[in-house]
Parts: sequence; structure tokens; C-alpha cells
Amino acid sequence: MEKLPVTCRNLSKTYQQGRVTIPALVEINLDIPKGDFVCLSGPSGSGKTTLLNILSGLDTPTHGEISIDGARVDKMTKSALAEMRLHKIGFVFQAYNLIPVLSAQENVEFVMQLQGIASQERARKARRVLKEVGLEGLEKRRPGDLSGGQQQRVAVARAIVSEPSLILADEPTANLDSHTAESLMQLLCTMNAEHGITFLFSTHDKLVMDYSKRLIKLRDGQVENDTK
Repeated sequence: MEKLPVTCRNLSKTYQQGRVTIPALVEINLDIPKGDFVCLSGPSGSGKTTLLNILSGLDTPTHGEISIDGARVDKMTKSALAEMRLHKIGFVFQAYNLIPVLSAQENVEFVMQLQGIASQERARKARRVLKEVGLEGLEKRRPGDLSGGQQQRVAVARAIVSEPSLILADEPTANLDSHTAESLMQLLCTMNAEHGITFLFSTHDKLVMDYSKRLIKLRDGQVENDTK
């Protein structure tokens, strides 16, 4: 049986504020198959960011199980979680999170450098992926010399270059104008179709929701609706 990129079973998260217990996630059950293109939506405080943080191992559940590629995330040590993030998960953030002193190509190569990939192979793969996302000829530019849309494309290239099982994208269009956001979503759809990469978005943007194959609506930490 093929391992699912994401599986959650009875996943819950609570926070304590003094004597008050605040539920952030309540008994989430979720299966995301390989190649899915999923959008998490819901009002602020619905649990979207908490769920992404737990999936990435940046936060821990209060109880329940979570697996990435068949490996139990909730049972991992900190070092194992770091290895999982390095090899299994790509990240796309609304603030791009590029390293300003590095060129576009060097930003894309950075994760591969941490993975121990040889320099010539890193450079070859980085150039190929930057061409794929429409940035051929801009490899040597630093983030400050790129537009917001170009920076986000560098971030996408960095996320996909090591062929992760899952890409987590937190409000990826939030800082983009509507035309650039549409172009980005078309690119991500192409990446999904051609490479079979699994995407999970957290967003308020209707554009992202419209492009998604599956829309999961959260409210008060619970799955209110899950439609394909």
C-alpha cells in the first residue's frame, strides 16, 4: 500500500491561558493522497496555521496521531523532525523568507547544500528549476533586485527543487497583486500536474480556493466541510 503524504487521526491541540483551556484543533481526521492540491480555509482563529505548524513538526499535538509519508511525526525527536523538514517538506511563505545576501540561484541551492548535495549537482538542479518557474536569466539577482512575484517564484523553486513529498504554503498570494497571484497559482498547478507534488495551502484568498482540487473549511478548530 502506498504511503499517504499526510494522515491525521483524532488530532487535537489545546493551549492554556492561565486557568482557561483554549481548543485550537478538535479531533481532526484527514487523509491527503499523493498529488492532491488542497486548500485549508476558514476565519482567523479557525486552526489553519496551527494545523500547518503541527504537520511540519514546528508544533506538537496535545493528542492524536500524525504521519508524513508513513512516519509518525508525533513520535519524532527534534533531530528527526529537522531531518523530515529538510528532506520531506517544502515551504512557501507569504513573506518569501529568502536570504537577502544570496542570489536567486544560491537561495534555491541552500536547502540542497544542507542536504549535502555536491555543488555542481546543486547548481545544475537550481538552474533547471529556476528556468521551469520562468526566471531564466535572473539566477544571479538578489531578492532586493526582484519583484514580489519573482521572489515568490524563487521561493517556489527552492521548495520544489529537492522533490519533497509535500509542500506547505501559508498564504502564498497574500503579498501579491491579483495578476501576479493568478500567475503564481497557474505555476503551482503546473508543478502539481507535471511532478505529482502534493500541495497544502492555508489561505483567505478566494483565488487560491478556486484553483484547489479540494477545499477543507475549518471553524473553531474543526473540519466544517471537506469538498472536492
